[in-house]
Amino acid sequence: MHPYNRLPSSGHSTPSPPPSPLRSPRLRHGRSKAGRFNPPGRTLLQRLTWHILSVLIRRQGVFLFAPLLYISGMLLYMGSVSFDVVPIINHRPAPGSVYRSPQLYAKLRPEMDADNSSADAISTIWKHSYKSGEWKPCTNRSSGGLPESNGYIYVEANGGLNQQRTSICNAVSVAGYLNATLLIPNFHYHSIWRDPSKFSDIYDEDYFISTLENDVQVVDKIPEYIMERFDHNLSNVYNFRVKAWSPIQYYGDAILPRLLEEKIIRISPFANRLSFDAPPAVQRLRCLANYEALRFSSPILTLGETLVARMKERSAKYGGKYVSVHLRFEEDMVAFSCCIFDGGKKEKEDMDAARERGWKGKFTKPGRVIRPGAIRINGKCPLTPLEVGLMLRGMGFDKSTFIFLASGKIYNAEKNMAPLLEMFPNLQTKEMLASEEELAPFKNFSSRMAAIDYTVCLHSEVFVTTQGGNFPHFLIGHRRYLYGGHSKTIRPDKRKLVLLFDNPNIGWRSFKRQMLSMRSHSDSKGHEIKRRNDSIYTFPCPDCMCRLNKTEDSKSSSAP
Repeated sequence: MHPYNRLPSSGHSTPSPPPSPLRSPRLRHGRSKAGRFNPPGRTLLQRLTWHILSVLIRRQGVFLFAPLLYISGMLLYMGSVSFDVVPIINHRPAPGSVYRSPQLYAKLRPEMDADNSSADAISTIWKHSYKSGEWKPCTNRSSGGLPESNGYIYVEANGGLNQQRTSICNAVSVAGYLNATLLIPNFHYHSIWRDPSKFSDIYDEDYFISTLENDVQVVDKIPEYIMERFDHNLSNVYNFRVKAWSPIQYYGDAILPRLLEEKIIRISPFANRLSFDAPPAVQRLRCLANYEALRFSSPILTLGETLVARMKERSAKYGGKYVSVHLRFEEDMVAFSCCIFDGGKKEKEDMDAARERGWKGKFTKPGRVIRPGAIRINGKCPLTPLEVGLMLRGMGFDKSTFIFLASGKIYNAEKNMAPLLEMFPNLQTKEMLASEEELAPFKNFSSRMAAIDYTVCLHSEVFVTTQGGNFPHFLIGHRRYLYGGHSKTIRPDKRKLVLLFDNPNIGWRSFKRQMLSMRSHSDSKGHEIKRRNDSIYTFPCPDCMCRLNKTEDSKSSSAP
């Protein structure tokens, strides 16, 4: 870098650029205004905008007030907008969340009626067999006497027919485990079922006692000397409040000491008070009670077997084979499900009244949210008669199939039953098969009527369950016990069904293909082995049944 020299240097030097012309402050200011902020041809609005921007650029602190200015502007704008008209946003319902089965039926019916390709479904439905052979009942009774009893057990069985059945079988198991004497269970009257029936009205009490005589002692009354201590009132007996699904060991640890001391104990309520997972000795007593000792009373059994014979006679064309369907579309079931169907305002009023009548305040508690669409998507809604008909026709059962319908009073029966009767005109109920005189002794007793349905369903070639519950669970197990371990039951995939019923684009062939696949799946699930914590009343193999190997079958068949 060269030092600055004020004196002109000698020799050659680089010429300096010419000096810029002098500018007066006035001229410079005027040019600045004209050239920089007010270019020619700009409108007043544009000039104003440029002016505001120039102020903002030179004074950047103004940006601190920008959020405040924005909020103020938005408030002014919101105050000037009318909210009388709110924009409507249409949300499309999720697939399967709305009941549209009547529309699908109307669309598919012409093709369904014209379809002549159905094979004899009732004779060809069950194709799967257990890979290691069939099963046979092997619930053996004990022989010989019983040791001296440790005391008496009294239980109160609550619920409907099959929930009471659970209590009876569990009570037999507990009594046997504690070496106690069982008093014939008392049936608790419930406001829903409204059935005051006693044990002997539904079951053959003498047969029950005699079947169990070498395994569990059962009596119909407590000795006088014990009842005197409690003023002849069993409600004065100490009551154990047992937790649901308690292990059998609890009874030995907590109840046996009191039983030995008092010689009588009471357990109420008793439904579901014993775990399904229990030692083999306890399971054997459950099997013995359920499948051997519990037989319906003579009046129920006689009428039930009469109706079975009439169904077989009417279905002689199919070799006496018929389909039974357990349909849960009574008013209380529809109300409890909280599902919405196609009954409109009248249906809503009926269901609200039924819920309040049967379950006071349960469905109207503060904070309780009910989502009917989600319930339907999850397969929790009861199938309607129309949906049952569509499903069975899709599974290959033709119009001439004989169907026994096990049900209570169908909600809005005239309207809801019409499509099912159109699809299956040979449909029968106990009210159709029996005369008024035959049904009269049972008509005002829901458990006795359910026992008649149970009998007719038990002996059908095909049983169809539509909603779950104790009735189908017991029937599935009982049918397995009778039919070599196969339940011979159609259990539809209701989550899949709701999607198909809500599909407006599906055709009959596609629908039928899906139904045949569902039917085949039920066949493959006919043989199932009980897993830990499964109900022994639904899965009797292997606790109540023994496997009959194919090799053993061939040997026995070849023997003279």
